[in-house]
Amino acid sequence: MSYLKNLLGENEQIVFVTRQHWLVLLGQILAKSVLALGLVILITLIWRIWLPQSLLVPLAYLLLLLPLLSLLQNVIIWMSQQYIVTDWRVIQISGVFSKEVTDSSLEKVNDVKLDQTFLGRLLDYGDLEILTASELGVNRFSYVGRPVRLKTAMLNAKDKLEHGQAGLGSRSEVDIMGPIEQLDNLREQGLLTDEEFQQQKAQVLAKL
Repeated sequence: MSYLKNLLGENEQIVFVTRQHWLVLLGQILAKSVLALGLVILITLIWRIWLPQSLLVPLAYLLLLLPLLSLLQNVIIWMSQQYIVTDWRVIQISGVFSKEVTDSSLEKVNDVKLDQTFLGRLLDYGDLEILTASELGVNRFSYVGRPVRLKTAMLNAKDKLEHGQAGLGSRSEVDIMGPIEQLDNLREQGLLTDEEFQQQKAQVLAKL
C-alpha cells in the first residue's frame, strides 16, 4: 500500500482496487500439487522397488521443495499485481522487487469492453479491455476479479472528472456515501486498517 501511495498525486484519491481472480492462483496451486504428488510417487517407487537398501534415495524427497518454492513465488506475484482506479486514472502494478507500473488517464479512456463467460459471471471474474486515445491504444486486464465493479468505478470516476468533480478535496451531501463506501471497500481488502478507516471517514464527514 505504501508503494501505491507514493504513486498518487497530491489530491488524487483511490476509488477501487482489485487483483486477478483467485481462480488464476488456484490453477497454479493445482499444477504444483500434481507435480509434487508425481515426485512423491516416483521417489517412493524407486526407493521401495528398485533401490530398497539405498540410504540416498530418501534424500530425493528434498526435491519437493522445488514445487513448493515455485508455488510461494506464484502467490507473491499474484499478491503484488493490482488494478487500481483513482479519480484521475487507471493504474496497473506488477512485479515484486522490480515494479512495472502502467497507467491510463481517465480523460483518454474512450471505452471499456467487458468480456465475461458464464463461469466468469458465476465466480465474478472476466477480461477488461480499456480503449484509450494514448499510444498504447488498448490495455487488457485478464481474469480480473470483480470486473463489473472495476468497470463501474472507472466509468463513474471518468464522469466525475469530466464534470470537474475529481481532485477537489470536498464532497456534497449527495455524494458523501460514495467516498465512505470506497473507504470501506479498501478496508475490506486490507488496504486500510480500522483506525485509518475511521480517521478518513471522520475527515469526509467533517466536510459536510
